Amino acid sequence: MTKICVSIGRGRHRHIIAEHKHLVEQGAELVELRLDYMRSNINLNRLLEKRPCPVVVTCRRDRDGGKWKGTEEQRLMILRAAIAAGVEYVDLEEDIADQIPRYGSTKRIVSLHDFEETPEDLDEIHARLAAKDADIVKIAALAHSPMDSLRIMRMMRDANVPTIGIAMGDVGMASRILAGKFGAPFTFATFHHERSLAPGQLSFDEMKNRYNFQNIGPDTQVFGVIADPVGHSLSPVIHNRAFDHCNMNRVYVPFRVPSDYLNEFTDSCSEIGVRGLSVTIPHKESVIRKLTKVEKGARSIGAVNTVVFEGSEVIGYNTDLTGAMGSLADSAGEDDNTNWLEGKDVLILGAGGAARAIGYGVVERKGRVHVASRTMERSVVVAAELKGTAVEWAHRHDVKADIVINATPVGMHPNVDHSPYEAGAMRRDLIVFDTVYNPEQTLLIKTARDRGCRTCSGVEMFVRQAALQFKLFTGEEAPSELMRETIRETIGAARRS
Repeated sequence: MTKICVSIGRGRHRHIIAEHKHLVEQGAELVELRLDYMRSNINLNRLLEKRPCPVVVTCRRDRDGGKWKGTEEQRLMILRAAIAAGVEYVDLEEDIADQIPRYGSTKRIVSLHDFEETPEDLDEIHARLAAKDADIVKIAALAHSPMDSLRIMRMMRDANVPTIGIAMGDVGMASRILAGKFGAPFTFATFHHERSLAPGQLSFDEMKNRYNFQNIGPDTQVFGVIADPVGHSLSPVIHNRAFDHCNMNRVYVPFRVPSDYLNEFTDSCSEIGVRGLSVTIPHKESVIRKLTKVEKGARSIGAVNTVVFEGSEVIGYNTDLTGAMGSLADSAGEDDNTNWLEGKDVLILGAGGAARAIGYGVVERKGRVHVASRTMERSVVVAAELKGTAVEWAHRHDVKADIVINATPVGMHPNVDHSPYEAGAMRRDLIVFDTVYNPEQTLLIKTARDRGCRTCSGVEMFVRQAALQFKLFTGEEAPSELMRETIRETIGAARRS
């Protein structure tokens, strides 16, 4: 089973020793000692004599992404001394591997780091490193696209020598999480999420508790979310918690996919082992052209937020619609299986995929739609599709609405002091629904509640649509209450930090 190697980069011996001990108490089985971070003379015996778990000793030069300030001869002496002391692993760059012979039981990691790009000749580089008497080959390269990340994962899968492949940067994060699926002996994490030692590096806690990395293997089914950017998404938190709760051999991964690479990424999903995707900004509309089937509601809306791969079929769904309308009906004390919106005026703020999905649901239930967004041209297009009315953003408060729905990102963390709708326009009989889920209590929701309005938060919609996705992904009912608790815990923890 692939292990997590946790990198420690501290300037003092006592801090390294304390972190090493703490990590083992938290379940770490392997630690990388980044000796290039040391600010004083290195006492290897002090660091190694009572080490609580195996270690990788690394002393990285500036050109390889390290902080070593001494001479090259001093650096080589430290690495040789670590081998003589019997460390479990030592990391050697390609150009020094021949200068440091094998000794004892220490395993040799022969590495290359490229902080500019993912080289085109990965296979040639890999063969070159493997020929340096390598027990493990490590190649870490900056990924500029999801396809760079795919090439790194493919290299790990096809290697005839144990290989650690890391696509650095947020676009390559999946390569770190899926290292176990593609046969890496271990992958790297950092001690704390605020102390990343390489671009895109995740913390030990994230790898262990968010992604259940220790359970990922060749047979693990892969799901994920595609977006650009993707770092804000909380979908991995709730889906992975649900998979773990249900004892499913599945993992849910964030994939940052710029629009220019959507087609290539979708085509590569079968090779990565992806079985299902959540789809969000900016891909909800454009992903449709890559689908072989689209459910009726999603086709009518013109937006997809869920993709399922079934054999040769690529099927699109929209769970935003059902999740939103069920949440809204509950907040109004109504049955969503009725035309309870008939004759009501609904003001939708925003003209993106979520606005279109909710608008479609309103029209299905006989409500009247008014669309206001900062871009009038988009409002006109969406309103026309819904046979509703386009409203200038500046005139949104003039609409005599029964329900106001925010489908914009206004009020989302970290811009929590903003609201898309003014308090003075809120009447006591108004229903206010905010699709923003982080924070749950947005300024819009808090203001509406203070004005005596009935409210519906984005958390409820988020959980309902995610539960529907879970069922589409797995064929089983989702643990909805667990998902609800998880999202609230996560939002609360982020706010406290």
